[in-house]
Amino acid sequence: MGGTVALGADHGGYPLKPTVKEFLESQGYTVIDCGTHSADPVDYPDFAAAVAEAVHNGQADRGIVICGSGVGASVAANKFPGVRAGLCHDTFSAHQGVEDDDMNVLCLGARVIGPSLALEVVQTWLSARFSGAERHLRRLKKVDQIESRFMKVES
Repeated sequence: MGGTVALGADHGGYPLKPTVKEFLESQGYTVIDCGTHSADPVDYPDFAAAVAEAVHNGQADRGIVICGSGVGASVAANKFPGVRAGLCHDTFSAHQGVEDDDMNVLCLGARVIGPSLALEVVQTWLSARFSGAERHLRRLKKVDQIESRFMKVES
């Protein structure tokens, strides 16, 4: 497999982050470690933004953000154009999110999901590929149109 994955977590996600990082590296992925590096309290938007920006800018093929529930990370990461972040705590959502919705950032809640299931979800997500089916392309185009309606035009 291989590729580059940006990985970030806040203090709530920090306990799961080393396990995910080690797994990614063992599978041949290059990991961009976006922090945090301890269980000291920090703010999830900072780490979700770092991961999302790496995906948005093309520095990473995909990203993973881990916080306590995964909800805050998902909300923050989805503010970046071209980032399609999804919160997944099961393997069906992980593969379906990529196959149908071209999800490029996976969000996990370390206080919701255990390490073993988290790695199954990550593996499933990494293995999934966007189907490219016409109906999914049509729906993603609509998502892009919504996004572009609200983006500021820089002069």
